[in-house]
Amino acid sequence: MTNAARPTPIAWLIAPAGLLFVLFFVLPFAVMTAMSFYSGNPVTNPNAFLTTRHYERFIFDTAGIFHEALWSTLRIGLITTVISLLIGYPLAHWMARMQSRLGHALVLMAVIAPMLTGIVVRTFAWMTILQDKGVINTTLMQWGLIEKPLPLMYNEFGTIVALVHIYVPFMVLTLTGVIGRIDERLEQAARSLGAGRLRAFVEVTLPLSLPGILAGSLLVFALSISAYVTPSLMGGTDVLTLPMLIAQQVGTSFNPNFAGALGVILLLVSLAIVVAYNRILARLAGGQGMA
Repeated sequence: MTNAARPTPIAWLIAPAGLLFVLFFVLPFAVMTAMSFYSGNPVTNPNAFLTTRHYERFIFDTAGIFHEALWSTLRIGLITTVISLLIGYPLAHWMARMQSRLGHALVLMAVIAPMLTGIVVRTFAWMTILQDKGVINTTLMQWGLIEKPLPLMYNEFGTIVALVHIYVPFMVLTLTGVIGRIDERLEQAARSLGAGRLRAFVEVTLPLSLPGILAGSLLVFALSISAYVTPSLMGGTDVLTLPMLIAQQVGTSFNPNFAGALGVILLLVSLAIVVAYNRILARLAGGQGMA
């Protein structure tokens, strides 16, 4: 073997991550995709045959349950992403421009602290706050401001509130690193040339931070549409997302083939949204979007 054919040290470092990616993403997704085109499990059922009926069941859904679940999943994911960006960007900008190391460390700890608690625990905490006999409704009723509890839970509102709280730290941490690498002197130069603080931010800092906005938005969106525990607990019976529907097909209906088809559809629709979002930001950034 020649020296050119030998693996480089970088290749050896990348190999474990590549192996984990293949074993825990590519292989399971390939199995799920294959199962979605079979009438049953070909391993245990020799009579299983290739079919597209699972996709036809979703496409020609006369009751609209599956279509509504997909739309509800995407709607919750998009709203969660937008709110997380609106909350996370100012906080990330403040952290990135903070001069005090102690202050930066304290704020960073405050952002990371919720991530040290499990999602189930945080969701139950929001349940105690938003439910009919929770902190908010009980307080408002004692003050005489409302006569009956506000519908803060078992709907999309409560689901989105809990998801935003869970995923805002991901947005903040992603944006802080990008904004921190933007030279402050560029904004100072724009202000010295007559631009106001707002105009300097809009025309200098914001365009340069678009890669961070893209990365943070895609991360939060992907996590939101794949969430299962929080929508199940906070949404109740009024919220049905595709991950919840997939869990029902596997655990209740014992139909993993249709569940696989739903998973493939969710991934394809999500990829289409991601590509469209990337193209829009690439045009706004002058063709410098992330591929």
